[in-house]
Amino acid sequence: MSLKTIALIVLGILVLILVVSNIVIVQQSKAYVVERLGAFRAIWNVGLHFKVPFIERVAKRVSLKEQVADFAPQPVITKDNVTMQIDTVIYFQITDPKLYTYGVERPMNAIENLTATTLRNIIGDMELDQSLTSRDTINTRMRAILDEATDPWGIKVNRVELKNIIPPKEIQNAMEKQMKAERERRESILQAEGTKQSQILVAQGEKESAILRADAEKQAAILKAEGEKEARIMAAEAEAQAILKVQQATADALKLLNEASPNDQVIKLRALETMVKVADGKATKIIVPSEIQGLAGLAASAKTLMESDAAQK
Repeated sequence: MSLKTIALIVLGILVLILVVSNIVIVQQSKAYVVERLGAFRAIWNVGLHFKVPFIERVAKRVSLKEQVADFAPQPVITKDNVTMQIDTVIYFQITDPKLYTYGVERPMNAIENLTATTLRNIIGDMELDQSLTSRDTINTRMRAILDEATDPWGIKVNRVELKNIIPPKEIQNAMEKQMKAERERRESILQAEGTKQSQILVAQGEKESAILRADAEKQAAILKAEGEKEARIMAAEAEAQAILKVQQATADALKLLNEASPNDQVIKLRALETMVKVADGKATKIIVPSEIQGLAGLAASAKTLMESDAAQK
């Protein structure tokens, strides 16, 4: 192989390496700032690009993702002359790679210094208590100020958060004592409320129990009264039925007697039978009607008749 052939092969390899090395692939969420002979040429977005060798160069590779900057705590003085340490977190995104590249030298240092200055201005107009309870207000004001200030740098500030607010040690101790006293006060209130509710529940239980007992006694009294009433009614009905039957028997007897047309002797004889039954009773005294006293003779006849009946039996 001749020297000329070897030189052509080497030259071809060099040209190929040069061409391949100047092929640039831009990834997703990236942007390349390209300069030609030191001047801004273009911004390459995602895709395949070719850089002219020795004339063009990639000046800066920029990430278009949202980024987080966590700055160290900054000393801040409140309106009532209390020095606190506050560290902030900023969420930002590069919207214009050209402005980000040429707008400001060292953009992150610029953002950190701007954040510290803005924070001191805002906290300086607030007292300690207000600054501790107004995080949302401080975050909103800082985001608006920083977003407007960084717009010429091609940066958009999406969110600002106060990560920590650290007051002086003596103020922390006082705040802890105050919080402890507040917790104890709330605990006492809760215990008092619990005792009150417990007493109320016990009273309500006793009240309901007394009401139930009274209702039970009332129902028992009503049932007892109704039972006694029913018993008296049944006794009265039985007595009335008995009287009615006696009267009915008496009426039937009188009816039969009237139908038989008895003479005076039969009537007197019936009267004597009645007196005999009365005499067989437990009465110690017997009052004999005057109409019967003259029946001595009739009594003898009655005795004869009874003996005759006994002999026949």
